[in-house]
Amino acid sequence: MKFINNAVAIGLVVLSSQLIVAQKTTEYSKVWVADNGDGTYKNPIIHADYSDPDAIRVGDDYYMTASSFNCIPGLPILHSKDMVNWELVNYALQKQPPFDVFDKPQHGNGVWAPCIRFHNEEFYIYYPDPDYGIYMVKTKDPKGLWSEPVLVKSGVGLIDPAPLWDDDGKAYLGFAFAGSRAGAKSLLAVCSMNPEGTVANDDAVMVLDGHLDEATVEGPKFYKRNGYYYIFAPAGGVPTGWQTVLRSKNVFGPYEKRKVLEQGKTPINGPHQGAWVQTQTGEDWFFHFQDKGAYGRIVHLQPMKWINDWPVIGMDKDKDGTGEPVLTYKKPNVGKTYPIMTPPDSDEFNSPKLGLQWQWHANAQVYWGMPTSMGFYNMFCRPMPEKAINLFDVPNILAQKFPANEFTATAKMTFNSRFDGESVSLVIMGLDYSHLKVKQQNGELFISQVTCKNADKKGVETESKAVKLGNKSFYLQVQVKEGGICSFSYSLDGKKFQSIGEDFKSREGKWIGAKVGFTALREGKINDAGSVAIDWFRFNK
Repeated sequence: MKFINNAVAIGLVVLSSQLIVAQKTTEYSKVWVADNGDGTYKNPIIHADYSDPDAIRVGDDYYMTASSFNCIPGLPILHSKDMVNWELVNYALQKQPPFDVFDKPQHGNGVWAPCIRFHNEEFYIYYPDPDYGIYMVKTKDPKGLWSEPVLVKSGVGLIDPAPLWDDDGKAYLGFAFAGSRAGAKSLLAVCSMNPEGTVANDDAVMVLDGHLDEATVEGPKFYKRNGYYYIFAPAGGVPTGWQTVLRSKNVFGPYEKRKVLEQGKTPINGPHQGAWVQTQTGEDWFFHFQDKGAYGRIVHLQPMKWINDWPVIGMDKDKDGTGEPVLTYKKPNVGKTYPIMTPPDSDEFNSPKLGLQWQWHANAQVYWGMPTSMGFYNMFCRPMPEKAINLFDVPNILAQKFPANEFTATAKMTFNSRFDGESVSLVIMGLDYSHLKVKQQNGELFISQVTCKNADKKGVETESKAVKLGNKSFYLQVQVKEGGICSFSYSLDGKKFQSIGEDFKSREGKWIGAKVGFTALREGKINDAGSVAIDWFRFNK
């Protein structure tokens, strides 16, 4: 009997573990899933602002990184088994140097287009800071700790690095120029590096002047195949551009070039800037972004094939070597089928560690907020920065990317205010912003909608009529409709919601998409402050 009981117990444990696995596979976004579940996928594979994506395959694993600009932590690390289903697993940059600079918001600065590579059993990411130069971080475990950044090539305006380790062990670096800093743009250059990839030499050679017929060309990615050196480079500008590819038998050129992907007759504007990846089964694929305004630069996946040593990306309906993006397609053949997975959006705050979907607008400080083991995240009411006119100068905004074109986001919160002038809010942040603000006045809580146009140009906030709240626990909600139109509402019971204010059209930030998240602020400085306990934050259609 004891044996039978043990067997039953073991069976229950096995069954329980299977249930846990089953539950895990269903913990994906309720608002955007690219995997159609029938062997096909839809674009975008990630409907979120993972700008300037770059990706690689290492064995049976795929890794992606993206620009993060002034959002910290930076350099997101995404992982996939099939290039369609992605999870966010880490950040390579926990704090951004120089620390004294990025301890304050630096909108549009910081981490521009990065490049991820695997060499000598190590993962490398080269990323540019347009005000300082080209940095490198590396690790043996992409889900673990990455090294401190090394400045590989200093120089204002040097951007979009792409390393290449050649068959003979020599190393090279492709890069571009930011006109706003360098005073020159639409140029691609190649220089040599030491084999360790830690020092780029001063022997740069210009390999393309894009002024002739490429408009703005940037974002090079360096590859070698069949004796050819290839530089994949986006051209024509972010919203309306195309993908150009250069090839040469010599690393320093001369290079010939061809347009390989453009919008054509599709609704996918500006399909370019990304990565060529080959599956274990020999299939070729190309990642790129689409600039979708307030939604940011979202990620697409295109089939790719080689014809006469030129890549053809997407569907080449005219048979002229230039493809167009696909909206749906057969999933990549990686030899197996994997469960649906998406980057995280909803958060129950049940872990004593902040979820990876969250970023701050500057290097985080411990007194901005802390996770707990009590089922909520605690944000402290911090004073507005001196001389700040609006939220654009506030570093302690905790926010995440828009995860879909349409969604409803709801937060359950308890405001443990201590003094008048303290406030918390659910905010839609961008160059224009709007937030549902709860503020203590005369010892009582009031709710209003606060909106600011042209925040980056010192725009002034406007506020709706404040409504008295009868409870320190409440629910704040924003519904985002097609086109980024936002409607705010609140509730005291989580069931009956009352709309407040006017519809707000969300707008992108500086080189990033709009974000949704929280503020906790106060007027003036004090040796103590109130806080807000965020119980959960949930996305639904």
